[in-house]
Amino acid sequence: MTLFMRLAAGLFAVMQLLSRADAVNAAEIRVLTVIGMGAVLTELGPQFERASGHKLLMSFLTSGEVVTRIGGGEAADIVIMPRQGIDQFARDGKAVAGSVTVIARSIMGAAVRGGAPKPDISSPEALGKALLAAKTITYPNPAHGAASGIHFAKVLDRLGIANDVRSKTVFLPKAGPVGVLVANGQAELAIHQIQELLPVGGIDIVGPLPSSLQENLVFAAALMTGAKNSDAVKQLIDFLRTPEAVKTVIAKGMEPG
Repeated sequence: MTLFMRLAAGLFAVMQLLSRADAVNAAEIRVLTVIGMGAVLTELGPQFERASGHKLLMSFLTSGEVVTRIGGGEAADIVIMPRQGIDQFARDGKAVAGSVTVIARSIMGAAVRGGAPKPDISSPEALGKALLAAKTITYPNPAHGAASGIHFAKVLDRLGIANDVRSKTVFLPKAGPVGVLVANGQAELAIHQIQELLPVGGIDIVGPLPSSLQENLVFAAALMTGAKNSDAVKQLIDFLRTPEAVKTVIAKGMEPG
């Protein structure tokens, strides 16, 4: 056997060992995340899997559903949701406080059917008039535990028009992208997080809600107490803050953490 052949054979053996080591070190990471991070994680998840060799088992839920499932004892390695929920998990000892990491921020906006006139929503007064003028409106159902829906219900109370718009509000039967109700003509105006509205075809973004009515949702990730794959979870959290991941966060209509 020539020197070149011996070197090639040795290199092949090393590659096999590394491959087997990667297979042994590969982990399944159980991820509970809110729907608001869906567009970002659907794109970044496969990238992380290819780069790390780990497998993500992701469940997309409302904030209320995440709280209910964790409170009910469901096991997860990492949770990604609005910061207030994460902080409560840390206080309850369900999440590792030192691991809490902000990933992204979002703002709420409005959308109309594609090509339809865009109402003025630049001030609280203008938004109130637009909501009263619309024949039908939609936003995430607070009863489903959606953080943005709970916040917007408070906005309607603050504007003093909650009773006026209640009869013309259309909700999805379960948590999902409310923009589809505008796209298919069931609602005239949709209010949701902008990153949730952007992927919906057949609608146009009107713009963000007035700053005084915003609730800038801060999405954070945390390693859960008792996670079986803490090292892999830390790799995922680090990955979600890389420059490449930040580009995706911005492209999906959110702001980086």
